[in-house]
Amino acid sequence: MTMAYKGAALSAADEAKRKRTRRVVMASVAGNAMEWYDFFIYGTAAALVFGELFFPKGTDPLLGTMGAFAGFAVGFLARPLGGVVFGHIGDRYGRKLALEWTLGLMGAATFLIGLLPTYEQVGVWAPVAMVALRILQGAAAGGEWGGGVLLISEAVGGKRRGYFSSFSQLGVAGGFVLSSAVFMLAQQLPQEAFMSWGWRLPFLLSVLIFGVGLYIRKHIPESEEFVQAKKTAKRGMPAVEVFRRYPRQVLTAMGLRVAENGGSYIFLAFALAYGKFLGIPNDVMLGGVLASMFIELGTLVWFGHLSDRIGRRAVYLIGSAGLVLVAFPFFWLVQTKEPVWIFLAFFLGNTVCHAAMIGTQPAYFAELFPAEVRYTGLALGHELASVFAGGLSPLIAMALLRKYESATPVAWFLVGMAAVTVVTLLLTREPPREDTE
Repeated sequence: MTMAYKGAALSAADEAKRKRTRRVVMASVAGNAMEWYDFFIYGTAAALVFGELFFPKGTDPLLGTMGAFAGFAVGFLARPLGGVVFGHIGDRYGRKLALEWTLGLMGAATFLIGLLPTYEQVGVWAPVAMVALRILQGAAAGGEWGGGVLLISEAVGGKRRGYFSSFSQLGVAGGFVLSSAVFMLAQQLPQEAFMSWGWRLPFLLSVLIFGVGLYIRKHIPESEEFVQAKKTAKRGMPAVEVFRRYPRQVLTAMGLRVAENGGSYIFLAFALAYGKFLGIPNDVMLGGVLASMFIELGTLVWFGHLSDRIGRRAVYLIGSAGLVLVAFPFFWLVQTKEPVWIFLAFFLGNTVCHAAMIGTQPAYFAELFPAEVRYTGLALGHELASVFAGGLSPLIAMALLRKYESATPVAWFLVGMAAVTVVTLLLTREPPREDTE
């Protein structure tokens, strides 16, 4: 009887933990999707409309798009600052509080972008206001990713951490899918209406997204691992502790981010502008991005699961080395202007290479830092690299295209970013994992 009673109690406890894990996973995915929708919608608009509406282009059709991508890069400059600020809040006062603040800041900035007057209406104040709001978006994004990851990774054990943690990236990919889908719908308006007011609709929708996301985050439990770590944590500045005690881990995370972050924004932002340069209809390029990212929702989880089986480094190497092999074929396939080959290009870049890295990344990064400084450590490693990887890669790619009128230099640029991550993997060891389920 005693053994049966204990077994029943254990089963009830296991079932309660499973329910809590499912709840945290669903809340993290939904909240992340809401937040990253706001951040990604700028990249789509920068590639397709902002150059014409907010940045003077003169006689060069690529110059206005370069200006829009410069504003895109500015958002990334603010991400490390957001990582420090919200990482401090997350490590000292709770993951939930930090995530509620990031969502509010992101939602407000995105909504206001939808209300901005254009360059034709107010002159230089239009791009100035755009850049200011992009800075706020960047600060919010800098604090978002680490908290979204930790909600899940700290709720599960080591043996399946790769699988469960990868679900946090569903929110990132889902945010892009959602933003692309909404933008495609807006583009169904007549061209004049779309350029006049239709482009604003995806940004104004952020007010609804903010409400849904905030409700979700208000009703999720705080990380138990954080609660335990808070009892013994030192009261110093988390950012100072990270740089003093874990500089190698920060550099490792930065190196791992270069191929994933830089490559993804070549595929997600620059590729749209490149398609426009080639005369490919926007719907074809957006359709390729949207389809590949939708399929990636499944492949990134599979790669996270695979990292539990064969190791984080091995799976990450599949993605980064694969990017070296895909760099040139990606642009060759796009240059055919045939929808089926364009889809294949995005499938190889996003659904395979990017998914292998982004699906493994949450568990990989979480295992680099202890709980008391984990939010800050993740945010700094993740966001410092994003400044020169994701933030500058579309701008650099546009500059190369403008100078050489060819995608070949951009392909070499992709190879270089992938090589940085491959070398980082070869110089580091597999992070230690817990043995508990």
